[in-house]
Amino acid sequence: MRTPRFRSPARAAAAALLGCALAVLPCAASDPPKPWYEQLTVNAFLSASYSYNFNRPESGLNRYRVFDFDDNTFKFDVAEIVLQKPVREPLDVGFRVDVAFGSSIPRVVAAADVGSGREGAQDYDVHQGFLTWIAPVGSGLKLDFGKFITHHGYEVIEGYDGYDDNATRSFLFGYAIPFTHTGVRAAYAFSGKVSAMLMVVNGWDNGKDNNASKSVGAQATLTPTASLTIYLNGMTGPERDGDDRHARTMLDLAATFKASDRLSLGINFDRGSEEDAPVTEGLSRNASWGGGAVYAKVAVTPKLSLALRAEQFDDSDGFRTGTAQRLREITLTPEYRASPHLVLRGDLRLDTSDAEVFEKDARAADRQATALFNAIVVF
Repeated sequence: MRTPRFRSPARAAAAALLGCALAVLPCAASDPPKPWYEQLTVNAFLSASYSYNFNRPESGLNRYRVFDFDDNTFKFDVAEIVLQKPVREPLDVGFRVDVAFGSSIPRVVAAADVGSGREGAQDYDVHQGFLTWIAPVGSGLKLDFGKFITHHGYEVIEGYDGYDDNATRSFLFGYAIPFTHTGVRAAYAFSGKVSAMLMVVNGWDNGKDNNASKSVGAQATLTPTASLTIYLNGMTGPERDGDDRHARTMLDLAATFKASDRLSLGINFDRGSEEDAPVTEGLSRNASWGGGAVYAKVAVTPKLSLALRAEQFDDSDGFRTGTAQRLREITLTPEYRASPHLVLRGDLRLDTSDAEVFEKDARAADRQATALFNAIVVF
């Protein structure tokens, strides 16, 4: 489950723009601006881990994992540095750049094709890099130009301002939705309870467009009560190389509910489809995929918590995973906050499939069980 720091463009806009709208006089009659270098902020996120697969796969890989794909090895997963100039009021101009290095970068390198390109990025990625301007429209229309992390899904690419309660990622995160987009997005807070975002982008994980068409995405964020937040997301557009006609469509629902001071709950449902998709060699047909996940986190003490995730991902056409199958998993994650900047996590996970897609030694298997230890530092 996400921490209270959500990477949601619509919700972030709501916080920034509503704050200015409710404080018109301070915004209009503020003190002289600080020097440019005093307006910049720098933050960092570091993660290291050890993963063990009880199947002892001969390939040394944990199948269908996004970041924890290496078995029986210590890893420096990622170091992320974030440089930004926040925006706070209409006509303000800012930017944000997230640069990441580490051994877990190769699985998101398809989203990195900026500069060194898809094949050359290896252990480096610019997760985000965009300019921001708040247009003087109503309470303020927030515009971002560049590359940014997707609004889809419940889980996030971890960083200083957002990390998941489970140390490993869900199948939905890895196979149902995109990671990043490059283009322009506009976010507007209609009130403290309703905000929205609209974007026009190159597509799914494309720093440079792979066809002549653009994709369109949107998000609506609803906060009917202080304890409940609902995200409605959608996106459509052609995504295959050189194909401007056949659209890929994604619908996504995520919600969080704080049941009490100690218990937080969450859900995520995804449904995707692609027209005339190449599901097997020489065969194309309309393909679809989807699934759901439920999340719960209990604070045992102020420093110790337990997080549970259960999910199912259906890829009956094999378009997203390469095999027609139904994947399920359940994950238990104990977490200990050793200090305000250091978090220690364990992760016990069981994956199953109705096809033999995993490895047990050198044989095919329909399940795999893993254990992972993870330490993260945030400042």
